[in-house]
Amino acid sequence: MTQRLALGIDIGGTNTSYGIVDRRGSIVAKGTMPTTGHPTVEGYVTALAATLAPLLEEAGPENIAGAGIGAPNGNFFTGEILFAPNLPWKGVAIPLVKLLTTALNMPCKLTNDANAAAVGEMTYGTARGMNDFVMVTLGTGVGSGFVANGQIIYGHDGFAGELGHMIAVRDGRMCGCGRRGCLEAYCSATGIVITAKEWLKQRDTQSVLRDNADTLTARRIQEAAVAGDTLALELFAYTGKILGQTLADVVVITSPEAIVFFGGLAHAGELLFAHVRKHMEDNMLNIFKNKVALKTSSLPDADAAILGASALVW
Repeated sequence: MTQRLALGIDIGGTNTSYGIVDRRGSIVAKGTMPTTGHPTVEGYVTALAATLAPLLEEAGPENIAGAGIGAPNGNFFTGEILFAPNLPWKGVAIPLVKLLTTALNMPCKLTNDANAAAVGEMTYGTARGMNDFVMVTLGTGVGSGFVANGQIIYGHDGFAGELGHMIAVRDGRMCGCGRRGCLEAYCSATGIVITAKEWLKQRDTQSVLRDNADTLTARRIQEAAVAGDTLALELFAYTGKILGQTLADVVVITSPEAIVFFGGLAHAGELLFAHVRKHMEDNMLNIFKNKVALKTSSLPDADAAILGASALVW
């Protein structure tokens, strides 16, 4: 019998999401469990296997081709999670694929969460049928997956495609990675909030963002911009400029057909992308001008990580 289902597992710092997915990208069953509360990775894997057991039994183990796993700093080649600061287990290299293959008794593949999103987009979403595109996740950080000639670019060590840590502003603000001026420090949901707080201190512009400035979020900035708040609109213009300029540099490397955006900040739509498009095209090498489409993901936010992980199996 043809194995027609895949197990997708997304490991986050707080929760682990999982689901059984068919080849069309329909989720047959899904659930979550805490990632935290397990002092060792072995304990976590045992708990995950026990949680998944009834789901796998109901689907029929003979119908499941394997498991795909998306995790921070997941290495496709080694099957290990390396130096993942947001996960609770200590250790340089966590041999996750080896442990889960044994616990689940099925083939397992691992990659980082942004690459998993790119594979999901290529298999089920907006980039279906595209051989060359870049997936950009604009969330708490900036993640990315580069697809060229129909293949994810992993590099020799599995860590290629770190768009969020390209230097976008030379000698700019400190990034969580320890370097200055990374794209992530400006164009993530976290980055736009940092810019807003800096501007509110430096300027006396009237803005609704001054109310409860300490608890400012990217969503609040978006809502203020929609309502016409001048400072909020300027924040999107500034963020879009930096992102667009950086993407113009990115395009010359792989000549993508499209750049596909996912994540909270991408929901701002044209508030952000009108500026991204302008500054990308203004800075584009002539041979690439007006060739690269900007698209938003068609995968549902709540399920995208599961779908992306499951697509690794196919």
